[in-house]
Amino acid sequence: MRLIQRLMAAFCFGFIALSAVATPTDPAEGVEYQRLQNAQPTDTGKKVEVLEFFWYNCPHCFAFEPALADWVKKRGDSIVFRRVPVGFRESFVPQQKLYYTLEAMNRFDLHRAVFDAVHVSRQKLDKEEQILDFIEKHGVERKKFLDVYNSFSVQTKVSRVRQLQEIYRIEGVPTVVVDGQYITSPSIVGASARGHSEEALNKATLQVMDALIAKKK
Repeated sequence: MRLIQRLMAAFCFGFIALSAVATPTDPAEGVEYQRLQNAQPTDTGKKVEVLEFFWYNCPHCFAFEPALADWVKKRGDSIVFRRVPVGFRESFVPQQKLYYTLEAMNRFDLHRAVFDAVHVSRQKLDKEEQILDFIEKHGVERKKFLDVYNSFSVQTKVSRVRQLQEIYRIEGVPTVVVDGQYITSPSIVGASARGHSEEALNKATLQVMDALIAKKK
C-alpha cells in the first residue's frame, strides 16, 4: 500500500528540486515556472491558450480543481482553456476516454462528479465497466455513452495526449502550460515555498498563471 501511495505522489507532483523565495505575482523563470526550450504554436489568436494536464485519481488535481474552475470563469474570454487527461500508462486510458466522452456529449457537468466519486465516495473508476455503471447512475444512456467512448474521435484525442505529454515533458500532475511555452504547477511553486499548505500553493500557482498570461500583453 505504501508503494502505491509513493507512486501516486510521484505521478501527482513529479520531482523538481529548486531553491528560492517564491514570488508568485512576479515569478522567476526556473523558480515558479519553467520555459519550454521550443515554444509550441497555438491557434487561439489574441487569446492565451492555457492547458491543464490532470488525472482523475490524483488527489492534488482534485484539490486544485475548485480554485482552477473559479479562475477560468474569472478569466472569461481572455483565454482558451483546455484540460488534458494524462496517460502515463495504459491503465489511464479508460479515464482519458471518460473525459473526452463527457466533453463530446456536452456533459461536462459530470467532470466534478467524477472527482467526487473517486476522492469523496472512494469509488473505483479505472475500468470501462465501472465507468459505465457510474455514468448510468447519473442519467446518461449506457449505449449512447459507449458509442462515443469507443469512437474514432475519442481514440484520436487520447493518442494526441501522448504527443502533448512528450512535447511539454509532463512528468506529474496537475501541470499547467501557458501560451505553449510556460510551464508551472503547485509542485514547481512549492519547491521554492516549502511548508505552505496545499491551498496556499494552489492559490500561488494561479497567481503565477496570471503573471505568465500578462507576458503576452
